[in-house]
Amino acid sequence: MRRVMCKHRVNIFVQKHTRFNMTTYQTGLFSEWLARMYLRIHGFRIVHHRYITGRNTKRAEIDIIARRKNLLVFIEVKARPTLSAALDAITPPQIARLRRAANTYIMQSHWCGDARFDVIIVRRLRVCWIRGAF
Repeated sequence: MRRVMCKHRVNIFVQKHTRFNMTTYQTGLFSEWLARMYLRIHGFRIVHHRYITGRNTKRAEIDIIARRKNLLVFIEVKARPTLSAALDAITPPQIARLRRAANTYIMQSHWCGDARFDVIIVRRLRVCWIRGAF
């Protein structure tokens, strides 16, 4: 019964927010929310979202950190109209910042398992999950 109610709320949220024009910030928040729901459906537990390190110098933000068994996944979410535009938006300096932020998180949490970087691309309501992206 609870699952049906949750599904109903998700559908209302999706319908409500796709009818109106959203700002790019709102689109990003919605895309991250959609990616988190997608990961939960696939058996991941969301450990953190919008994890920020280095507030004063070369700041980095990891959109989602998820875990399943002995695997920790750092996920970058991109909302773009095409796959190529989304992949082009991930630059080498951004990858370096994400790696530093992931290393910081691993050191702080004393993680001893496996880790991986993924990219989730949201095109309207379609989700494309690229595992082991970089």
